Parts: sequence; C-alpha cells; structure tokens
Amino acid sequence: MKKPKSVFVCQSCGSRQQKWVGKCPDCGDWNSLAEEIARTETARNRRPVGDDIGGARPVPIAGIKPDDGKRIPCGMEEMDRVLGGGIVPGSLVLIGGDPGIGKSTLLLQLCGTVAAQGQVLYVSGEESPGQIKMRADRMGVDTASLLVYAETSVEMVAAQINELKPALVIIDSIQTVYTELVPSAPGSVGQLRESTAILMQVCKRS
Repeated sequence: MKKPKSVFVCQSCGSRQQKWVGKCPDCGDWNSLAEEIARTETARNRRPVGDDIGGARPVPIAGIKPDDGKRIPCGMEEMDRVLGGGIVPGSLVLIGGDPGIGKSTLLLQLCGTVAAQGQVLYVSGEESPGQIKMRADRMGVDTASLLVYAETSVEMVAAQINELKPALVIIDSIQTVYTELVPSAPGSVGQLRESTAILMQVCKRS
C-alpha cells in the first residue's frame, strides 16, 4: 500500500517544505515546521460541504440588482466606523487581539444589537453555553433570536448556517474549529486556511 505523502508546514508563515528543517527558510522562525499529510483529492472530485452550499448559478449582469450599500449597524459607533458604516451582508471579518482583551465580550454585545434585526448564530468552540449565558446575563443580552451552538466541526457549522440562514454568524474562535479535509490539529496553519476558506464559501453563496 502506498504511503501517504507528507509535507512540512511552517506554523508561523504557512510555508511548505518537502522535508523538516530546524529553521523556516521563508520567515526564519526556529522549530516551527509541523508535518501534515498532503491532500490527495483534486478540485474535480472535491465535494462541497454543508448541505449543498454550491447553489449559486451564473446570471446575466442585466438581471442583477445593484447593491444599494445596505449594511447591518453594530450599535457601537467605533465599530461601525472601522467597518465603514456597519457589517456588509455576505462579508467575512476577522477580529483579532491578545487573549483576555475582550473579543468575546465585544462580539456578544454585537450579537445583542443584531439579534433585534434578525437571527444570530453564535458558534462557541472555547466556552460552554452556560458560560456564554452567564456573560450575556451580566451584559443584559437576552433574546430568543440569539442561538448558541457549541461545535468545532466546520462541516457541522456550515450545515447549520445553510439550515438556519442567520443574519450574522460568530465563530469564537477560528483557532478552535477544524475540518476533516485537513489531518493536522485545530489551530495549525493548514486548518486555519482551509476552515476559513470553507466559511468564506458559505458566506458568498448564501
């Protein structure tokens, strides 16, 4: 039986090497290469994930309604300013920062605002629903339109997004989710790249 081909991926910059080296040739970080099994499937036989997300079809430009620039307001002046007036429907935004800086609290506050306009799906890979509920109670966020989903599989999350069709989806955090298409551990460069690509595909086609 043929042995699966493996590559070594730098966890700092994503550089791919055919063999392990102590120092990444591209970014210069030491001991940052991790072994991953190379993907053998091709674009031809790769199947879409999440209950047929490939429903988009080519359409004549004459039949497309122009974008009226409608955005979803965040309810926070500074966040709306950074996003250019609010959240663009169909967009994917990465919010980063040091651990404990308040990202989850900020996003939960955002959920409370957007849930008044439509359904919101909060996917938690780090905290339990009970922990999220405790923080929501402290912030006064209590609405039936905010759904909490404790899951780390991107395929399962994609299926829920296609079923519920929420106005906003929060993934907290991208470092905890994984896809079965990549054999490496959650948080690795390969997992982050593939998981984000899947979520972007869901955003653009739904």
